[in-house]
Amino acid sequence: MAPPAAPLPLVESQADAAHVPELVVISGKGGTGKTSVVGSFAALADNLVLADCDVDAADLHLVLAPEIRERNLFVGGHEARVREADCTACRVCREVCRFDAIGCDPDTGICTVDPIACEGCGVCVEQCPEQAIDFPARTCGEWFVSSTASGPMVHARLGIAAENSGKLVTLVRREAKRIAATSGRAGILVDGPPGVGCPVIAALSGATRVLVVTEPTVSGEHDLERVLQLVKHFGIPAAVCVNRWDIHPEGTARIEDRAREHGVTLFAKIRYDTAVTSAQVQGRPVVELGGPAADDIRELWERVEAWWDGGEPPPTQPEVRK
Repeated sequence: MAPPAAPLPLVESQADAAHVPELVVISGKGGTGKTSVVGSFAALADNLVLADCDVDAADLHLVLAPEIRERNLFVGGHEARVREADCTACRVCREVCRFDAIGCDPDTGICTVDPIACEGCGVCVEQCPEQAIDFPARTCGEWFVSSTASGPMVHARLGIAAENSGKLVTLVRREAKRIAATSGRAGILVDGPPGVGCPVIAALSGATRVLVVTEPTVSGEHDLERVLQLVKHFGIPAAVCVNRWDIHPEGTARIEDRAREHGVTLFAKIRYDTAVTSAQVQGRPVVELGGPAADDIRELWERVEAWWDGGEPPPTQPEVRK
């Protein structure tokens, strides 16, 4: 295997990186087509750094085919490990572990730690009277700096059942900002994680703009409400896009009303189009194939681009296509 290429240069200070415009695309629930929109934005944009912050189930690489230039281990938290030779079978560690992560051999009484159940809190380490428990750092995954046809890309992969996804999201964004600042890139395009939990909060903190991609389903409407409340809490200007709007026009109308109640502009309605699935199968952005959805995404990108770096959104919302 050939050695990885030299990493992209990083800035020495966070000062310049803090001023890089950053668009975060989120969805609330998964499956709304968020990554298809981001992949098309990447193909349409110029001079951006891409960041896939969906570290638990990253899939932007399936569309953009990145070539890995730098691979790094992600260390997050610690893991307790009992040194069996020093364990006196007092079972104090088992008594203080609130996660039931410590078992004892029925014959010898020697304790062991279940690495899946261990939360890395360190209480057993502090309470062990024999100091027989080590507490090494835990490797939780990997993060990468890659090259794509659309520009540099920072992405990651969290290990199975691993934690600290929020910390990994923060790391991915930080590296993307550094690359943008040192290479003169115009901004950062972030494919955010689903939900409203810690990874989403880590993806939103300090962002310039947020685009919410939703769908006209019951779960889509419900999660849109939660996402808009979260974005409002952070005070980040936001816009909404409804994907596959024409499968349920009445639901789309309710989403438009709800967005208006939150003071959020509906930027676009993307039509259902089988070309999106074809593009996914081919591992390409749908705008490269063309079709109704591609046309809608191109119009959406024009609106987003005009609004992104501090500009005001266009004054009128797009008309529903019959």
